[in-house]
Amino acid sequence: MKRFLFIEPYHGGSHWEFAEGLKTHSSHHIDILSLPDRNWQWRLSGSALYFARQDLRFGDYDGLIVSGLLRLSDLKALGGKNFPPVLVYFHETQLTYPAPLNQKKGNGSEHPMTDISTALCADLVVFNSGYHRDAFLKAICDFMERVPDYPLKRVAEDIGEKSRVLYPGVDLPESAQRVNADLEPSAPLVIWNHRWNYDKNAPSFFYAAETLMKDGVDFRLAILGECPGERIPDIFIKAKDTFGTRIVQFGYAPDRKTYFTWLEKGSMVVSTAIQENFGMSMVEAMACGCLPLLPDRLSYPEILPGRFHDLFLYRNQKELISKFRKILGMTHQSSPLRKEMAKAMELFSWKSRISEYDGILEHLSRKGR
Repeated sequence: MKRFLFIEPYHGGSHWEFAEGLKTHSSHHIDILSLPDRNWQWRLSGSALYFARQDLRFGDYDGLIVSGLLRLSDLKALGGKNFPPVLVYFHETQLTYPAPLNQKKGNGSEHPMTDISTALCADLVVFNSGYHRDAFLKAICDFMERVPDYPLKRVAEDIGEKSRVLYPGVDLPESAQRVNADLEPSAPLVIWNHRWNYDKNAPSFFYAAETLMKDGVDFRLAILGECPGERIPDIFIKAKDTFGTRIVQFGYAPDRKTYFTWLEKGSMVVSTAIQENFGMSMVEAMACGCLPLLPDRLSYPEILPGRFHDLFLYRNQKELISKFRKILGMTHQSSPLRKEMAKAMELFSWKSRISEYDGILEHLSRKGR
């Protein structure tokens, strides 16, 4: 058994699920050192300095795991002697994160350079999907073409040579993997289980749902997902008024058990995201038997088996609405399909993924010899 230290400066959401899941399921010993999931820009720029001043005994570990929200160059510079080999896991990267419509992504931003320097400093670089890895490496090339002078050579190539793709494990309760044969006889329940941020593109979802409602299509809505900050976005306040009693759940579930209870009641789950590097919330819902409706882009064609693409992927808003209508019409007669979908998602369970993670941690530890 090897010993690893996992430093996570943003311990919440998918970051929390991944770190805790790896610790729980790995055959190795993993300690987690973390900070709460707030003030992400400070975490990205300053958390490494904070951790470096904690008098950590890095030499006691066979390897170090950090998320991409830590400036690894600062930590290694101040970490002292006997610094172990490092694996960086990128849930997201600033180079590939879409800017809000009213903002332009700054070519001279410090955040893209933090991504790049962290990846260059790491011994192993791991991405949560092939889509994310490819987008990041391409973005590095595009970024270097825009620097004012002395662009760095072979950056994308050097990072690519030490990169791997490892899908994050999804921790599902056993009950969530048992798909009931029949749904409730009431109107189909549509699940929205994404962060209430601009990159999840809620306006597109609510527009499609409102179009179907005006056409007389019967359905209910469970609006789950986390609302960052204290203020509810205007689009969600408007939706609460528009859909009224059709909304049977509005807001973040108080615990994982309640969250999975809603997923198991769901007929279908919809994403309209403009940014998604893996799609843990969609995997969770599909594993509970929800039929998906996903954009034909980002990581979604990668996590959805090819045999389901024609039915469940859409290319534009028009197709979103037409497939939304079609899937709602088939939810009560789709038990075999729901079971097949849930079975396919077992690929992403920790039970299926952990041997690959343990293997790469073994590989990481050998780099320190």
